[in-house]
Amino acid sequence: MTRFLFILPLLLGASVASAQQPGHDACARDVTRFCRAVMNNGDGAVLACLKENRARLSKGCDKVLKEHGQ
Repeated sequence: MTRFLFILPLLLGASVASAQQPGHDACARDVTRFCRAVMNNGDGAVLACLKENRARLSKGCDKVLKEHGQ
């Protein structure tokens, strides 16, 4: 029972965090497809890669980038 009470807040926190990042979901496939080589180099490297591949991005990912001024 104690384990369950410890894990529950972690699960709830993870679901809230993912709900706050719709851009992550919109661009996940594009990142995997075009930017796999730089995924471990940080968010800045992934963003730069997405910008370099702008013409090839999905409409959803392109929309999220535009909404965030990129």
